[in-house]
Amino acid sequence: MIRLGIAVLALFLLPACSAIKLGYQQLPTLSFWWLDSTVSFSSNQTPAAKESIDKLYLWHRQEELPGYAALLQRTADLSAGPVQPGQLCRVVEEMQTRLDTLMRQAVVQAAPVAMALGPRQLSHLARQWERQNEEWEKEWLQGDTEARMERRLDKALSRYNSFYGELNAAQINLIKTQLAQSPWTAEWGRRDRQRRQQDLLSTLQRITQTGMTQAQAEAQLWGVWQRWLQSPDVGQRAVLQSLSQRACENLAQLHNTATSEQRVRVARRLRAYERDILDLTRP
Repeated sequence: MIRLGIAVLALFLLPACSAIKLGYQQLPTLSFWWLDSTVSFSSNQTPAAKESIDKLYLWHRQEELPGYAALLQRTADLSAGPVQPGQLCRVVEEMQTRLDTLMRQAVVQAAPVAMALGPRQLSHLARQWERQNEEWEKEWLQGDTEARMERRLDKALSRYNSFYGELNAAQINLIKTQLAQSPWTAEWGRRDRQRRQQDLLSTLQRITQTGMTQAQAEAQLWGVWQRWLQSPDVGQRAVLQSLSQRACENLAQLHNTATSEQRVRVARRLRAYERDILDLTRP
């Protein structure tokens, strides 16, 4: 359930507008399938898990979607001209605030489900992560430095092209430079990924083994979310902060090289997202 909020956020980053409406409408079913494959619910646990997901979805659709639409409208207006890194960071900060609100609600729904998990299910979760980590390492750790950088560039260009259209040679070179200067490495990414997984697993073990109240379980899950965003390790935290700041700077740099046609395309895409989200708020 902790990652359900991230799934909601990810739907707003899909390249096709129609995919937002379709994906969001199917989110309760997709979320249950994902959770069930991760922890393997028993027949007794399934109704409660589905009910928790449905409650969270209904709350989010009624209470939160209008705020996302307003944020998209402001971002579309902002994209019409040159931008400063601070402006983009404020957009990110507002999204983070909204995501925190979502996660506050999510842990309330997740706590009873987490409290009902057994040792077999936590072992299943650990095995699932092991398999996923193997796939992640194949994607990001294989090959030499040049091969890894090429894969990162391909993914970055795919994301940017979906908004700006085809980038020119100068813009592609700019992105190459940004990636080369980034503090992110695949080794760091693997460590941070494993840190977050181990934190959640050990927290679920405490919840299921120590007879916590629901309020205590909620507090434990909220702590996981906070540590996912801000590592307790000073070095890890510094990298995360640097990555966040650089993301704003890098996007501002790229956007300020955009042609008028590219900026129109970005604004049009964001406004289409806004319309789709507003459609979802209607009965």
